[in-house]
Amino acid sequence: MTKTKSEISIIIRNIRKSLGETKATMERENPFQILISTVLSQRTRDENTEKASAQLFSKYKTAKQLSGAPLKNIESLIKPSGFYKVKAKRVKEISKIIAEKYKGKVPQDFEELISLPGVGRKTANCVLVYAYEIPAIPVDTHVHRISNRIGLVKTKTPEQTESELVKIIPKEYWTDFNDLFVKFGQRICQPRAPLCWKCPIVRMCDYPNKNLK
Repeated sequence: MTKTKSEISIIIRNIRKSLGETKATMERENPFQILISTVLSQRTRDENTEKASAQLFSKYKTAKQLSGAPLKNIESLIKPSGFYKVKAKRVKEISKIIAEKYKGKVPQDFEELISLPGVGRKTANCVLVYAYEIPAIPVDTHVHRISNRIGLVKTKTPEQTESELVKIIPKEYWTDFNDLFVKFGQRICQPRAPLCWKCPIVRMCDYPNKNLK
């Protein structure tokens, strides 16, 4: 069943409240590290991304440093993220472009961001939201899964989900929508065994296989 904008607002506010957040609580983060971490997050679990990112940035903190780092060193540091050989090449290429073309500063323009090697819509939107607080809706696996599960959209790909969400989500919620849904997906609306009995929006959810035990 299609949700009205009023229902969508209630869903978002209830999720915020259940997570102990009554408003957006994000703090701006380092744009370059957000960019690289999001590239590392592709096709891997959150904890693997965190480990790989921590190891990488403990040794190389800037685009200039990473652009000059030996590829083997990068591969070794980001190995927990999986597909590390491909990702290491992308990280090095991106770092070189940021260091040389943009003088070490990550661009704030969506089109410029997606022109970087290996940077898609989700990564670009993450940079806009988390680094620059520019309204956007990054769609990762959590956002895609939950948006379909609860009935906000009926889509098959994250790209389709983003396209539909920007039409129906009030813009005031865009900057923390991803953050809320990621946390909600990790703590309650989990992939295989959602904790429906403690879900704050269970009455508004379209998921047919509710786990109410």
